[in-house]
Amino acid sequence: MTASGKLPRPPELWGGFECTVVRLGDRYRDEIVETGHRERIEDLDAIAALGIRKVRYPVVWETISPDRPDESDWSWHDARLKRLRELGVEVIAGLVHHGSGPRYTDLLDPAFPGLLARHAERVARRYPWIEEFTPVNEPLTTARFSALYGHWYPHARDERSFLTATIIQCRAVVEAMRAVRKVTPHARLIQTEDLGKTFARRRLAHQAEFENLRRWLSLDLLTGGVDDRHPFRRILCDHGIDAAHIDGFRAGDGMPDVIGINHYLTSERYLDERLDHYPPHMHGGNGRQAYADAEAVRVRMSPELLGPRPRLAEAHERYKLPIAVTEAHHGCTRDEQLRWLDEVWRAATSLREEGADIRAVTIWSMLGAVDWNSLLTRETGFYEPGAFDVRGAAPRPTALAQAARAYASGKRFDHPVLDVEGWWRRPGRHYRPQRGLPTAGRNARTVLITGTGRLARAFARICAHRGLAHVMAGPHGLDLTHPDRVDEMLAGVNPWAVVHCAGFSNVRGAEAERERCFRENVLGTELIAAQCAERGLPLIAPSTDHVFDGENDRPYLESDPVSPVTTFGASKAEAERRLMALGSDALVVRTGPVFSAWSERDSFTRAVLQLARGGRIAASDAAHLSPCYAPDLAHAALDLMIDGATGVRHLANPGSATPYALLERAVRAFGLDHVGLEPSEEARPLARVLQSEHGDLLPPLENALRRYHEEARGLVQKFASQSAA
Repeated sequence: MTASGKLPRPPELWGGFECTVVRLGDRYRDEIVETGHRERIEDLDAIAALGIRKVRYPVVWETISPDRPDESDWSWHDARLKRLRELGVEVIAGLVHHGSGPRYTDLLDPAFPGLLARHAERVARRYPWIEEFTPVNEPLTTARFSALYGHWYPHARDERSFLTATIIQCRAVVEAMRAVRKVTPHARLIQTEDLGKTFARRRLAHQAEFENLRRWLSLDLLTGGVDDRHPFRRILCDHGIDAAHIDGFRAGDGMPDVIGINHYLTSERYLDERLDHYPPHMHGGNGRQAYADAEAVRVRMSPELLGPRPRLAEAHERYKLPIAVTEAHHGCTRDEQLRWLDEVWRAATSLREEGADIRAVTIWSMLGAVDWNSLLTRETGFYEPGAFDVRGAAPRPTALAQAARAYASGKRFDHPVLDVEGWWRRPGRHYRPQRGLPTAGRNARTVLITGTGRLARAFARICAHRGLAHVMAGPHGLDLTHPDRVDEMLAGVNPWAVVHCAGFSNVRGAEAERERCFRENVLGTELIAAQCAERGLPLIAPSTDHVFDGENDRPYLESDPVSPVTTFGASKAEAERRLMALGSDALVVRTGPVFSAWSERDSFTRAVLQLARGGRIAASDAAHLSPCYAPDLAHAALDLMIDGATGVRHLANPGSATPYALLERAVRAFGLDHVGLEPSEEARPLARVLQSEHGDLLPPLENALRRYHEEARGLVQKFASQSAA
C-alpha cells in the first residue's frame, strides 16, 4: 500500500531484443542478424504499437568497431535509434551482450575495460539523449560460459580465468559509466545479471553454499560489497587478482541505479550425489565429489522455494536498490510461455504491492532467439518465438504480444491457458518416473476435440502434455451433421476452443461413399464452424494435401488454387471454401500423411511392424509427399490457435519423401532387413509437396524421423524379436 492507502501502479513493461554477439573460435554469431531484425526497421513500429515505451536495445561494440577501435560504422544504429526516438521509446543501450569484444581484445585482456570505455564515450557523444546504459550484460554468467565452462571465446576452463574475466568485465562497467557520465552526468546504470539459486542434499551443502555466494559476485563487486570480510576477497587474491582492482570498486562508480534480474527455469539447480537418479548428461562434480547437477524444478522440494518471486525478494533484500526483471522468457509452447510471463508479472506485481521497489518486467525477447537451446554452440536454426514470430515474410504477433499490450496499458491479461499452472509446477515434471500424463485442473476452461480417430487422439495427447483441459466428443452416437446435435454438444462442453477432427477420412473409400463423405466433411464442418463463429470460439479444422492434383513442379503454397482429383480431396476443398465464406475465426490446417509412434494402428507404424515381422509391403516410389509427424502438427496448430491465427496454413515437416523412401529410411534406422519392401507400380508420378508462405513452423523431416525412431524403437524391436522366435 502507498501512504494514501492505494495500491501502487503495476510495474512498467519493457521490451528486449535478443542481441547476443558471441565469438566461437574465430567466428561470430549475431542474434540481431539471425532473427532478421538487422533488415527490418519496421519491427520498431510494431513493438511501439503494443504500448511499450522502453526497450533494451543493442549498440554493441563488436558490430560498430569490429576491426579497429578507431574505425566505426554507425549507420545502422543511427537509423534505428532515430526511429525509436521518433516513436517516443526510451532506450537502455547495451554495449556488450555475452560478447568478448571485437577481435582486438577479449575477456582476459587487461586493456578490455579501457577499450570499452572509449566505445561507451563515443556512444554517449553520438546519442546524448540516451540516459540509461548496460555496458556489459550478465558479466558473471558470461564469465562462466566463456572462461569456466569454455563454451564461448576465449574458451577457458579454469577458476582463475573465470575470476579474471569477472573482474575485467566489472571494471569495464565502471570505466564505461565514468566515460558516459563525462558526456551525460545523470546517466543511469541498469546492471543485469542472471540470478538463480543452488539447492543440495546435506552431503553437498558446502558446494551449494559456495555457489550461492558466487552467484552474487558481480553485483557485490559493483555495489562495493567485496570488503575484507567478504569470503570471495581471499579467493580472488589467491587466484592472482590484484587487490587494488578489488578495492577500486569501493569508490561507488559501479553502483547500479537499477539492478536487472534475469531469471530462467534452469537458473535454479539441485545437487545430488545419487547419480543413478538422474540422466548421465547431468553427472559431474567438483574434483572431490561426484554429483548430478539438475534443474531444481524437476526435483521434489517445496515449490515456494523456487521461482521468480523468492529470487527477486532476495535481490531486493540484499542490495536495497530498485529492481527490474530485465529478461522474462521461456522457450517452450505458447501456453507455457504465457504461463511463465504471467508468473513473473504476478511475482513482480505482488512484491511491488508489498513495498519492494520493483520497477519493470521485460519481455525477452520481442523477436525470439535462435539456437539458445545449445548456447549458440550449434547451428541448427532452432528458433524460439517471442512476442513476434519472425519465421514468415513479416513478423507475426503471438499471444505474448496480446499479453504485452495488456500489461503495457496497466490491465490484467487473461487467457484460458492461464487456468493451469506451468509444467514446472504440475505433477509429472520430476526426474523419477511417474505413471500417466499430467492433467489440467478441474476448473480449467476446456478445448473440445471432435472425433475419436488417430488425429483426434494426437491432439488429445498433446493437450494433456501441455496441461490444456480437453474433452473428446463424437462421432459415435452423435450426428455432427445435424444442427441441434452440434448445438447440444457445444452447450454441454462450453469450450473456449474447438479442434474439429471428426469427418470422413478413408481416402479410397470416399469414391464409393461420396454422399457420406461430403455430408460429414462439408456439412459437418460447416455446422461446427457456424456455431463456433456465433459463439466467438477459435476453431482448428484439419485439411489435406489432397485438395491439390499433384501436377505442380514446385511445392504448393496456401495461395495456390485448389485442384482436387479425388472425392476426398473435393470434399475437403469444399469444406475449406465454406469455412472461409463464413468469415469465422477458423484455422484451416493442411498437411500431408500424418505418422506417429503412439499406436500400432498408425498406418506408417503398422507398415514398419509388418516389415519387422518379415512381411511384405508395396509402397509408392513415385508420389512425392510432405509427411508430418503428429506431435509436431498438434503443437504447431495449437500454438497458432492460441495466437489467434486464422485462414489457411500449410503445416508439414520441411522436406519431402515418397512412401517407399520414408519406409526405407525407417527400416534402416531400426536395423531391419527391408527385403520385404518393394516399390509399387504407379500410373503416373505426382508431387503433393506442401510449403508455407508463413514460414516453416515445424522441424525438418529428418529431425521428425529421428524422434519417431527413438519413440517407436521399443515397439519395433518387440515385434522383430517375436518374428525371429
